[in-house]
Amino acid sequence: MKDDDPIQISCAQMAEEPVMTRIITPPRLTTLIFLSALAALPVNMILPSLPNIASTFQADFALVNLSVAGYAIVTALTALIAGALSDRYGRRPVVLLSVCIFIAASIGCALATNIGAFLVFRAMQGSISACYSVALVIIKETSGERKAASKMGYLAMGWAIAPMLGPLLGGLLDELFGWRAGFAVFAILGAAVLALSMRELGETVAHAPGSNRDYLASYGQLLSSARLWAYTLCMACSMGTLYVFFGGAPLTVNQALGGSSAKLGFYMGMVPAGFILGSYLAGRYASRYSLSTSLIFGRVLTCIGLSIGLVLSTLGSTDVLAFFGPCMFIGIGNGLTMPAANTGVLSVRADLAGTAVGLASAMTIAGGALIASAAGLFVTETVHTLLAILLISASLALLAALFAAFVDWRTFRSVS
Repeated sequence: MKDDDPIQISCAQMAEEPVMTRIITPPRLTTLIFLSALAALPVNMILPSLPNIASTFQADFALVNLSVAGYAIVTALTALIAGALSDRYGRRPVVLLSVCIFIAASIGCALATNIGAFLVFRAMQGSISACYSVALVIIKETSGERKAASKMGYLAMGWAIAPMLGPLLGGLLDELFGWRAGFAVFAILGAAVLALSMRELGETVAHAPGSNRDYLASYGQLLSSARLWAYTLCMACSMGTLYVFFGGAPLTVNQALGGSSAKLGFYMGMVPAGFILGSYLAGRYASRYSLSTSLIFGRVLTCIGLSIGLVLSTLGSTDVLAFFGPCMFIGIGNGLTMPAANTGVLSVRADLAGTAVGLASAMTIAGGALIASAAGLFVTETVHTLLAILLISASLALLAALFAAFVDWRTFRSVS
């Protein structure tokens, strides 16, 4: 092994831990992309089926809608817990267990006879979200810092494409075979990913069997890290910008589109498409630049795009593309930001990488939701108001990116 091998460096950073044997069998990137795609697909694939599910169980639609909101809460908690478990017991067992629970839950949803059982099994499906966090950790442990950011860009593409195609696939299955068919497909896909993971996914973390790590102390150590806060705040504000757009755009431009849901869906799809483009650019070029450079560039790009949109709106432009075109830079910027920010989080403590990414993921979801909730108090039907709010949130993300660059510079200087 070369002296500059990133895995060897990570082991050296854990000098305070007992010397243990590390088993390194890095899976193909395509395997990790499949894992992340499966983790994202259940989020919204069932949306077209919600009315039929409510009809089948003769349940109130608001109750059935808990299968979406409740699922989001479970995914955040799963990321928080699964990351710590992967540090203690290894990446492979956590992935295999989460996929097995997902398969069982999918079968349970397909066979459910009442709304209570359905909601319980639907919540259990959230276990699959652990696969995305663990995939990020595996990439970091088997790649150098810049190479990891590049691979995470490609991983994010798979993570973004899956929920884009999910509603289309779910609606088609529901129309042809009924809503239960979607959950049967989940079980089949889960079984395929389980077989692939058992074949390719080896262990990439050294852990002492039966070790007793103080989880609260681990979280405390991570929360005391300025680097973790900087990168996590950047992700939270970036996601908050996206959430504000999703919540405000239908209210703001629906009338300009003549109330057409199809047109609204098409134009709003420009932002996820931008995320895929940004993720591709991260995968293509992130290995050439530092994390700070990628992070700041992504945030500056978003702020420039939204500023152009705000200027056009102030000048009286009413063309829908004058709104959605600049908003597309929200997706592009986030696609560039997330791989770099996740890599930065994973670099805080090599021996707590899983715990760190799980904690950051939960904080990102909570922070983004908080920003969107606060922004919702000020969103109106005027385009320039929404763009101003989006620009404020994006500017906060840029400030967090600059803070992350400062922390990295200060750390490098102290080491030198």
